[in-house]
Amino acid sequence: MKPQLLKVPRRLQQSFSIRRDVVLHFYDRWHYHPELELVHIEQGSGTQFVGDNIQTFQSGDLLLIGSNLPHYWRCDEQYFQGNTQLYAQATVLHFSEGLFGEAFLQLPENKSISDLLERAKWGMKLLGQENEQIKALMQNLLDQKASNSIITLLQILESLAQNSEIIQLSNTFNDQDYDQYDTDRINHIYQYSLANFQHKISIEEIAAVASISPHSFCRYFKSRTRKTYSQFLLEIRVGHACKLLREGTLNVAQTCFESGFNNFANFNKYFKVYTGKSPLQYQKGYR
Repeated sequence: MKPQLLKVPRRLQQSFSIRRDVVLHFYDRWHYHPELELVHIEQGSGTQFVGDNIQTFQSGDLLLIGSNLPHYWRCDEQYFQGNTQLYAQATVLHFSEGLFGEAFLQLPENKSISDLLERAKWGMKLLGQENEQIKALMQNLLDQKASNSIITLLQILESLAQNSEIIQLSNTFNDQDYDQYDTDRINHIYQYSLANFQHKISIEEIAAVASISPHSFCRYFKSRTRKTYSQFLLEIRVGHACKLLREGTLNVAQTCFESGFNNFANFNKYFKVYTGKSPLQYQKGYR
């Protein structure tokens, strides 16, 4: 199940890359690259996959993705319905871990940055008050001259390293499990699942999407993701339910059926398994 290797373009005479993307929807392609990626979701919402982690994303999110860690963003379905007034926007910074040289990271003054880069291997979501400063520095970096940009990059890394509110995303991800011929297959599985999770998806149905037999699909999917397809769908559905409860436009019963659960008892059971709270507790706590 090999993700697509992407080559990250850089500006001339610059050792790292930063850009702002304004698109109809984000990059629904499972991919990886040797550079670390710092991404600020400025506008947009949907589902993200980082290594073996699945959760929703929304405007304002700030994430650091480690070197060669596969990731995938897919906007909510309304972004694919041709509404030109609805768009997604993100500032994306790519840089190499070896940018400053090994000796630089071994300096005692840079231990916090070295530790940050080590933790980034599993991906992280940043929640601390330092986020606003980091986002402002990324904005400045978009327009800076090359001679000053490396200083700003160091300021960003230092601010990231000082952030104490971090959620680790992936648990483990071993790139030796990848099969170089499976890029299209896993993307078809992800895309179909995210477009249809609100309805029942049988193993026969998703196996046909993957172009393998149902029995082979079950073994294939679990060996690659370390979870069954049923667990995978549950994570997507619970994540979508969390998003709806945060928005507050639907009550708990409506959220249950809009998230693909066919009965309220199952919804309550699995929501609590994955979040530690009942749907009602989650909604009240968020408000």
